[in-house]
Amino acid sequence: MSEEMSRSSRNAPQRKQNKRKVPRGNKKKGFGHYAKLTILSLLSIGAVIAIAGAALFAYYASSAPTVTNAALVGTQQSEILDREGDVIWTSGTQDRKIAQQAEIPDLLKKSVVSVEDRRFYDHGGIDLQGIVGAALGDLTGSSLGMRGGSTLTQQLIKLTVFSTAASDQTIRRKAQEAWLAINLEKKYSKNQILTMYINKVYMGNGVYGMKTAAQYYYGKPMNELTVPQTALLAGLPQSPSGYDPYVNPTGATERRNTVLDAMAENGVISKADAKKYAATSVSDGLLTEHPAAAKTAELAKVSDSYLTSTFAALTKKGFNIDTDGLIVHTNLDINIQKKAYELANSDDSPLVWPNDKVQIGATVIDPNNGQVVAQIGGRKQDTALGLNRATQKNRSSGSTAKPIVDYGPAIEHLNWPTYRGLDDSPYTYAGTNIQVYDADHLNKGFITMREALVESRNIPAIRTLQAVGNTNASKFLAKMGIKLDGALKPADAIGINVSTEQEAAAYSAFDNGGTYYQPQYITSIEERSGETKKFSDAGTVAMKSSTAFMMTSMLQSYVTNSYAKMVNTSAYYQGGKTGTVNYDSNVNVPNDAVSDSWFTGFTKAMAISVWTGYDSPNSPNSYLPADGYSANSPQYLSLLFYKNLMHYIMSDSKRDGSNWKMPSTVTKVQKYGNTEYEVKGAKFTDPGITAKTITSSSSSSSSSSSSSSFSTPAVSTTSISSSSSTSSSSAISSSNTSSSSSSSASTNDTNNNQ
Repeated sequence: MSEEMSRSSRNAPQRKQNKRKVPRGNKKKGFGHYAKLTILSLLSIGAVIAIAGAALFAYYASSAPTVTNAALVGTQQSEILDREGDVIWTSGTQDRKIAQQAEIPDLLKKSVVSVEDRRFYDHGGIDLQGIVGAALGDLTGSSLGMRGGSTLTQQLIKLTVFSTAASDQTIRRKAQEAWLAINLEKKYSKNQILTMYINKVYMGNGVYGMKTAAQYYYGKPMNELTVPQTALLAGLPQSPSGYDPYVNPTGATERRNTVLDAMAENGVISKADAKKYAATSVSDGLLTEHPAAAKTAELAKVSDSYLTSTFAALTKKGFNIDTDGLIVHTNLDINIQKKAYELANSDDSPLVWPNDKVQIGATVIDPNNGQVVAQIGGRKQDTALGLNRATQKNRSSGSTAKPIVDYGPAIEHLNWPTYRGLDDSPYTYAGTNIQVYDADHLNKGFITMREALVESRNIPAIRTLQAVGNTNASKFLAKMGIKLDGALKPADAIGINVSTEQEAAAYSAFDNGGTYYQPQYITSIEERSGETKKFSDAGTVAMKSSTAFMMTSMLQSYVTNSYAKMVNTSAYYQGGKTGTVNYDSNVNVPNDAVSDSWFTGFTKAMAISVWTGYDSPNSPNSYLPADGYSANSPQYLSLLFYKNLMHYIMSDSKRDGSNWKMPSTVTKVQKYGNTEYEVKGAKFTDPGITAKTITSSSSSSSSSSSSSSFSTPAVSTTSISSSSSTSSSSAISSSNTSSSSSSSASTNDTNNNQ
């Protein structure tokens, strides 16, 4: 055996010994193996997501709306219609001018493309590269204000068929938008698409299309615009109101300069020229007068406040009246609206307004569904869409608060009958020396709740709120759509800050048997996509039927037996309540002057709430005088406005003016010689009214009277004493409840209100 073989032989056992078998399942796997598995897994997941995304995209695309040529070249303008379908307002203040493709200057086209969609001529409707670039641009701050990855084609689709409401920015809509944009690019040329976009975009101030905008802002055709002017127009569509050169010249300048930079970046102008043009004032060449806009504003005056409320409702629902191209159907009864406007503004109005500064807020609601049919937010107003006093909540309601703060909750929560005895003895606010007075400065002892309401006495109202409790009263108010800032105070029993819209809706709940409807201005909205959205309120139970009926009965007594009887008629049944707020004794105004005068009343067909007063009641001569309580007293304006408007409304024989029927939850009784009502089978406390208290209350009141039906604001009460009418000299002015140091009638919570 050779030496080599010997070594081999000697080493063989050792090699055999060192060789160990590794189980196949325990072999070590390297990094490459795991990386490969990870990549394969990601690819698989990606494939699944891609397939699912494609399927979802196809599903959404299959239900995309049809885009017609008429829709593409049509307006973005919105229309608001009355309940009969007649147009009362359109969003354009200028006659829209359509530009032909040949008349659009290259400079304007290039400026729009530069800032909105730089790759417009390269993509097929959607721009994946642009999406990535825009995202990176946002991160680096170099996006030059471009709208993300949305192409001009996609923007045209959105302007044509989709709403810009935030609630509609869904994956479904985005997929449909992309699909429609791709198809649009196959049907139209780039220049056609760009022309349609330029003609359709909203340019602010009620202007649609850049040809119209050139005339509105600069009074000249597009080809005569300077480079800075062209850049301003190209930048406006992104935020027409935010970049309005009249309202926000700083923002408009920044946006215009962004467009100039984009133009330079895109080779349309040089960077040196961009810098030079950026130094030009944004007001250069801007027109200061717009006759067409002034004409439109004049035409919208009659329905001005109703439009303001409609716009607010649209915004709340997520719509943009300027850009969404909506057809909005409202509940406006234009005939009632015109009558209300005439009463407030016409020189031939039967109402005698002391001067043009006396203002009004009024809301008319159908109590059976909450539909607002008319609204007046001011008189003698020079501007369109101005202050809407019908919805402002910064004026005290006076005693129109008593049914909703005091007596309604007392019936609802304490089961008080309409004849329940209330204490009208002297009252001082707890923890103070502030004494509360009634209008006549008298105290009548115990009187019925009906009598307390009819005479609008303050002390029984405050004690009623105290018995009901702030929590129960607040709950009652909330169910009728009234939520106050902070907790109720004792003085709130005789006046709270509220709007005519709120009061008309709240009193409607008494009127219709206990259901509260939110005020409804809009019935339906037709979108450009063809979809129609309908709106209504099913109503919520605000109170028991017994509460509604018994309060309505007492409010009927107020109309027939108080100074509000001037609105009474045998032609139809109605209920209502006045409210006045007078000044502190240290304010230099006549003793009987008031700062606010209210009347809220209703028939079964309609509810109307009216406020009259001055915007600044503490300015010199800005008060409503008594004027001897003649038929034309400024303090009767709210009553007379209601009277004339309700008479006009109820002259329609189709409207229900019948009396209210007693529900099964109520029992009719005879008390103190009058017909009164109880909650059927309910337990309640009643201190009662004895012969002694009747005598004392009668003897403490004035027996003076007047031959004029309008001269005495507090007429005989519903029962008890024939001599219990208040003095005509103390009438509507409601003496102060305290010697509060406040000099403002509108901010003093302790004013005595009637």
